[in-house]
Amino acid sequence: MNQQEKFMKDAIRQAKKAEKIDEVPIGCVIVYDGKIIARGYNRRNIDKNTLAHAELSAIKKASKKLGDWRLEGCTMYVTLEPCQMCAGAIVQARIDKVVIGCMNPKAGCAGSILNLLQIPSFNHQVELECGVLEEECSQMLSEFFRKLREQKRNCRSNM
Repeated sequence: MNQQEKFMKDAIRQAKKAEKIDEVPIGCVIVYDGKIIARGYNRRNIDKNTLAHAELSAIKKASKKLGDWRLEGCTMYVTLEPCQMCAGAIVQARIDKVVIGCMNPKAGCAGSILNLLQIPSFNHQVELECGVLEEECSQMLSEFFRKLREQKRNCRSNM
C-alpha cells in the first residue's frame, strides 16, 4: 500500500463513521508534512447543518491545528469529489492538492460538472489526483444508497 492509499484508507474510515450515524458516507483527512492533522466526515443530517460536510469539518480542524486559515502545504484526501461549496472552501483555504476517491457526476465540482479547483482566473489553483481506491469509495456509496432505497420501499409497503 502506498502513501496515498494509506491516507485514503483513513478517509474511508471517516466515511464509515458517517455511515454508522445514517449519514452519506463521505470522509476526509488533511495531511501536512506527511502526517494527518485533521479528519472530518459528513454530519449534515445529525447536525441539521448544510455546512456539515466532511471537507469543511476537516478544513476547520486543520486551520485550528496550524493556527492559520491558509492551509498551504496541505493535501486533502476525500472519498467523494467535492461539491461547489467544498471546492470553493478548498480554493479559499489555499490547499495545495486534493486526492479524490471517486467522482460525483451529479454534484462534483472538481471535474465532473465543472472544475472550481483549477479555474485559471482564481488566485489559487489546486493540484488534483482522482481515482485513489476508487472502487472501494464508489462501492461504499452505492451500497449506502441501495440500502436507503430498500428502506424506503419497505416503509411504503408497510403503510
